[in-house]
Amino acid sequence: MICILLLIFTPLKLGSPVFVVGTGLAVLGLAGLVKALFDFKNTPLGQPVTREIYRLSRHPQIVMSSVVILGASIAIGSWVAVLAFGAARVLSHYGIVAEEEACLQSYGEAYRAYMKRVPRYFLFF
Repeated sequence: MICILLLIFTPLKLGSPVFVVGTGLAVLGLAGLVKALFDFKNTPLGQPVTREIYRLSRHPQIVMSSVVILGASIAIGSWVAVLAFGAARVLSHYGIVAEEEACLQSYGEAYRAYMKRVPRYFLFF
């Protein structure tokens, strides 16, 4: 919440290098988030989502929304926002683990096999 408040109330430094880099990162994250949402929507009910971008990460919606927020935090040039974002992402890991447990209960061995094939956060973990 602190990060979001900083994003809302911190003035932008248009044209600065951090603004350009952060905006590019946010746009990249937004494109990935839209892709993940469409892939999720196009999966038949009762099946785990394992196609397209979900072949690269078990949680691309969370990862891509994190990239958007990180990019926005960089774009406003606030290290406090970047640190708040980092703390929030560390804490969100526990919710992600709980979500995976729920998926294991719902989808059983199909999801367990998926977990073995695909990393949690793209290229790592």
